[in-house]
Amino acid sequence: MYHSKIAGLGYYVPSNVVTNDDLSKLIDTNDEWIQERTGIQERRHIIRGEDTTTSMGVKAAKIAIERSGVAKEDIDFVVFATLSPDYYFPGPGVLVQRDLGLRTVGALDVRNQCSGFVYAISVADQYIKTGMYKNILVIGSEVHSTGLDMTTRGRGVSVIFGDGAGAAVLSREEDLSKGILSTHLHSEGQHAEELALQAPGMGARWVTDIIADNDPNDESYYPYMNGQFVFKNAVVRFAEVINEGLEANGLQVSDIDMLIPHQANLRISQFIQNKFKLTDDQVHNNIQKYGNTTAASIPIALTEAWEQGKIKSGDTVVLAAFGSGFTWASAIIKW
Repeated sequence: MYHSKIAGLGYYVPSNVVTNDDLSKLIDTNDEWIQERTGIQERRHIIRGEDTTTSMGVKAAKIAIERSGVAKEDIDFVVFATLSPDYYFPGPGVLVQRDLGLRTVGALDVRNQCSGFVYAISVADQYIKTGMYKNILVIGSEVHSTGLDMTTRGRGVSVIFGDGAGAAVLSREEDLSKGILSTHLHSEGQHAEELALQAPGMGARWVTDIIADNDPNDESYYPYMNGQFVFKNAVVRFAEVINEGLEANGLQVSDIDMLIPHQANLRISQFIQNKFKLTDDQVHNNIQKYGNTTAASIPIALTEAWEQGKIKSGDTVVLAAFGSGFTWASAIIKW
């Protein structure tokens, strides 16, 4: 049995900065309203023709691979987490294998939305622990901007989300006191429709239905979120899954050196920080700059925290996420 360690990290965000004031020109909203409810000041949107979910993932992956010291030829497997694939099928994992010029390794797509990257880390960790693979590329990447309702009707959702990608190379670690100590995954599908995009979908409204109806008031192909319900569930599940991870490893809250929460809403992160009595130095938030990038938010924030020297050898790092599905997850890492 082995552990897996994060050997390299990288992230990429589009150059196109979209401020709250920029959105107020399209939507009946303003900077104060957005910041008060979400903490977001700006986000990144792709420029069409320049970036896709896959291309951003590839750019982040190249940085992570270079930093890991692992040769491209030694990558054994790819796990790609996203809710916004380039195509309905195939998924972006195989496109990354192609675009990076990897060997004909397996490529797996993970569709767990906001907790997708932690789920992907957990999958990769199990493969490495059992000895099946030695080096796995894990990516979280999202393009939200091209699928949002950029009118006042959609402001409750559209002001929140941004585009970006993050990546990690997981490698075998023989020292069992280091690396990913445990991961914890949960779901509660009875609330699936409280945060969802239902069309086009084979079980609901497919493309032919949307075209046939040609209904300008059809909102089924835009994201829907019951914001207050999601918030109330998030703060409970975040706390539960963090505590679950700590207890599984005989750790206390005081042992946390760095918490990287999914960047869903700054108010959620602040609630959890206050609940656990963590200092600003123990929590890394960047939703102010990037908005909610769903599966990309944790790897982007984790990479930033590491680049800024906030994560050092021997630190206990906690990743935690909650989102659509409902799904939630945590990972406990000894750096």
